[in-house]
Amino acid sequence: MAELQQLWVQEAVGSMVKSLERENIRKMQGLMFRCSAACCEESQASMQQVHQCIERCHAPLAQAQALVTSELEKFQDRLARCTMYCNDKAKDSIDAGSKELHVKRQLETCLTKCVDDHVNLLPTMTRKMKESFSSMGK
Repeated sequence: MAELQQLWVQEAVGSMVKSLERENIRKMQGLMFRCSAACCEESQASMQQVHQCIERCHAPLAQAQALVTSELEKFQDRLARCTMYCNDKAKDSIDAGSKELHVKRQLETCLTKCVDDHVNLLPTMTRKMKESFSSMGK
């Protein structure tokens, strides 16, 4: 993928992750730590009960982090498939005898479209993750 498009994708994904971390993950971390501290305050609880309590406190955050990781992997896979399609199309054009300059332009156009299409998916992806976060731990 062209460097400029790659930077744009990295910037857009980085911005989305920062936003999720600031607006959602940090709050979940705070809740998790306060919940875990409350577990430790239970003087009548056994060590196993305290451990289970802390695990329950950690579950929503772990789910949220797993969701972000999974969604980012799916996003990367989709973008990689689109990029591979563009590369295959360019190779097919060269094999069919198209001029190199024409093929380069065609490849750049295709890659730009891939990046544009996928970056435009980020707001919906973010919204869906935030909706999922709000139901975690309830």
